[in-house]
Amino acid sequence: MDTLVGTRTPPTSVPAALRQLYLLRFAFAAVWAGLLFATADTLGALTATLLVIYPLFDVACAVVDLRSARTNGHPVRALYVNIVLSALTGIGLAVAAASGIPAVLRVWGAWAITAGIVQLVVGVARRRLGGQGAMIASGGISTLAGASFIAQAGKDGASLTSLAGYAFLGGVFFLVSALRLRDEHGR
Repeated sequence: MDTLVGTRTPPTSVPAALRQLYLLRFAFAAVWAGLLFATADTLGALTATLLVIYPLFDVACAVVDLRSARTNGHPVRALYVNIVLSALTGIGLAVAAASGIPAVLRVWGAWAITAGIVQLVVGVARRRLGGQGAMIASGGISTLAGASFIAQAGKDGASLTSLAGYAFLGGVFFLVSALRLRDEHGR
């Protein structure tokens, strides 16, 4: 007999955990986008730090998401892929920042494409939870946006301001998804 049964907290339901995580991701994206927009004219130390922090925050969020999904018996393979992609992107952005804005846009673009595909896969796998239409749309838009960042890198006057808009829009998709998630009873 387990005497701790009455004192153990049951695992957090996936929708509740995702809702909290998605709301956090929205808030982070909104603040981050504002800061990047304010500093995007030059690629100084602050801007480079912001650029590296974003994918590292994505790693942390994917780890939290992974723990919640694994605890509740949900598939997690795509989350591992996301963790690796985002960690490599953080490193890539740190290196690219020393080469200039076009290099940053190429690295960010490649990440947006691959992370968008992963987001599509995760959204489709979680569609029964509700709120995943926004995640699926966000994944598709991310893939297209990534291609546009790579194309923008080859033009004169390449700018980082589009990354701020991209992050804010992604945050809005997380907010919409958080508001549309169903609880464990399908409500």
